[in-house]
Amino acid sequence: MQEPYEKREKSWTLGVTALASFMMALDALVLTTAFATIRLDFRASVETLQWAVNAYNLTFAVLLLTGAALGDRFGRRRMFAAGIALFALASAACALAGSAGWLIAARSVQGAGAALVMPLAMAILSGAYPKEERARALGIFSGVTGFALIVGPAIGGFVTENFGWRWIFWINLPIGLIAIALVLAHLRESFGPMAALDIPGLVLVAVAALALVWGLLRGNVTGWASFEVVCTLAAGLLFAVAFVFWELRARAPMIPMRLFRSRAFSAGIAACVLFYAAMYGVLFLLPQFLQTALGFGPLGAGLRLLPWTATLFVTAPIAGSVVNKVGERSLVVAGLLMQAAGLGWIAATASPDMAYSNLVAPLILAGVGVSMAMPATQNAILGSVTVVEIGKASGILNMGRFLGGMFGIALLVTVFNACGTANSPANFSTGFAAAMTAAAALSLLGAVAGLWLPARRRVALASVPQGS
Repeated sequence: MQEPYEKREKSWTLGVTALASFMMALDALVLTTAFATIRLDFRASVETLQWAVNAYNLTFAVLLLTGAALGDRFGRRRMFAAGIALFALASAACALAGSAGWLIAARSVQGAGAALVMPLAMAILSGAYPKEERARALGIFSGVTGFALIVGPAIGGFVTENFGWRWIFWINLPIGLIAIALVLAHLRESFGPMAALDIPGLVLVAVAALALVWGLLRGNVTGWASFEVVCTLAAGLLFAVAFVFWELRARAPMIPMRLFRSRAFSAGIAACVLFYAAMYGVLFLLPQFLQTALGFGPLGAGLRLLPWTATLFVTAPIAGSVVNKVGERSLVVAGLLMQAAGLGWIAATASPDMAYSNLVAPLILAGVGVSMAMPATQNAILGSVTVVEIGKASGILNMGRFLGGMFGIALLVTVFNACGTANSPANFSTGFAAAMTAAAALSLLGAVAGLWLPARRRVALASVPQGS
């Protein structure tokens, strides 16, 4: 039996895991305000540049559950440190990138490192605290991670404007080295159950996602009826079907399909994928609109996202505290309708001569809406499975989040390219408005998915063991 952690050891565990999680979460969004500068440096199209986000999202999403399994098998501390090292080395490769292709490849390796770090941070932290103290520790951990998501665009803008976008990645090296030293000095090694690795499932879902996104993005370039697009989309659908069939028959599936028999689980995942698709797509294009069309610098663009991103800090805790009184369905549907209304409002008013003040109200409306939906969908998904399946359900939730983000960016970039270009403020505004209309439609579809959630639930998320 494992010896209990002393107070000092628990504090170190919380600090080190939160530091690593902060670095991973920050890099997920810190680049958003640098894209306009990177696009000009590399003379790359918006279509090409979106792969700098989607390469990260794809490797993170498909390797997430595998990362947790590797830690269980070879040691959580060891693999946690290896993930930080891989992330730091990939950050150096990003900083040295001489082309968009180089940056995209390095970002995919960054995603692989993050896929090791994020699930293992939760597992290590959960193992250090007894059940009665775990919720508080995870709350602090989640607060630090959430803060990184809020300030990420502003930090990215500040670094880009004052030091150049490459320093966004260079600063990860000293932070990574400090984190690895702290991991080796203060974290205890631990192992989990020896689960089999679902390598065929991993390959099938990765190829399916890559093929579908590739076909979606190439439609405007080569024509939707072209051989390349038709074959790529068909291959993506074929691999997706093959993945489902494999998971139904695999001895140790990456995604147990039986979980989708639960109405709360399947509706929650569907809503989650759709609203994250809208949110990540907007996060990719909105900072570029603020810079290319409205003329703000990278830092100014990052700061002007705060009316949207900062709502998470205020609204999510309130929504989490009332979800068991009003039910997940009410919060998800109302929240995503608010997000759809906010994004639709932006689509209707976007122009190169608009005042930024006209964006504040719709940004707050959309931000409050999605911040209501987030804890409610998480509560529905995790509350629909047994205690022993919470870790797997949490992994599927995060996988859906990043795959949804990947498809959302691809869809909004496709719509943007069909209606506008990045060569002038007016043309960028036209494409941006069309893309925001698509984001609003994704949010409406998420609200429809939310209608399938069961009526008022009594399962409190805080009462569920936080082992995910």
